[in-house]
Amino acid sequence: MLFHYLSSSFINLSSIQYFFVPLQSESIKMMKTTAKEIIAYMESLQNEEQRRILMGFFKTGPGEYGEGDEFLGLKVPQTREVVQAVPKDFPLSEIPTLLMSRWHEVRLCGLLILVAKFEKLATKRLENDEKAIRGRDEILTLYLQYAEQANNWDLVDLSVHKILGHWLLLPSNLGDKDYKIKLLDDLAQSHCLWKQRMSMVCSWKTSQMGDPSWCLRYAEIHLHHPHDLMHKAVGWMLREMGKRVSMDLLRDFLRQHAHEMPRTMLRYAIEKMSDEERQYWMTIPQG
Repeated sequence: MLFHYLSSSFINLSSIQYFFVPLQSESIKMMKTTAKEIIAYMESLQNEEQRRILMGFFKTGPGEYGEGDEFLGLKVPQTREVVQAVPKDFPLSEIPTLLMSRWHEVRLCGLLILVAKFEKLATKRLENDEKAIRGRDEILTLYLQYAEQANNWDLVDLSVHKILGHWLLLPSNLGDKDYKIKLLDDLAQSHCLWKQRMSMVCSWKTSQMGDPSWCLRYAEIHLHHPHDLMHKAVGWMLREMGKRVSMDLLRDFLRQHAHEMPRTMLRYAIEKMSDEERQYWMTIPQG
């Protein structure tokens, strides 16, 4: 899911382990019932060496995209263990305390709890269930209310497609498809980089479910975005759309836009093509 971001200039085994290495520790034995208890438990796991590595990997220095973000030094599997230990009836009213935390991993925990709650209400059996629809809308509303707290690419990429992306293709009492397009347009036109990224990466789920329209719309909107993180996101989502829906649609998009796509965006979009075809697209003159 996040492999392409591991090709950044700051890479070592410890940063890769942040996402992928299974834990060797014992499972959490005590269920956490309040946000404060969750935070206290996660703070008890603080790892100073890993914290320093993550502060560099996620570009938290002055002037960098993650400026000011603070880490405990936990790996994603540790955070997922906490999420799994949270009672199923953990109240939504506790989530904002997690999302407003200074700690990156605590905010991720809050987002993943929302993902877990949303997925339980988004099964095929519950798609049209009125109570489930209200529950999904409530989770989506809370997620967007605190969208700026998902203030690094991993926080967006581990949550947005599973909440916002899935919600786009499910029944909602909040509004019809025009409402949903307006909602995503507002995110895309925001001054917040992470909201802009949400508008693009949410299309991962819509492409998985066979609908390319969201990816194509927001790839065009973000075509000339100045930030490298958005170039990667757009190219990644175009590649996923081609893989999940239609390579012909991807080629149609490239025929229209390859000449104006940033090189990183184009390289990401064509990555799964043959060597010969990649060479063809990369040699199209820019202008």
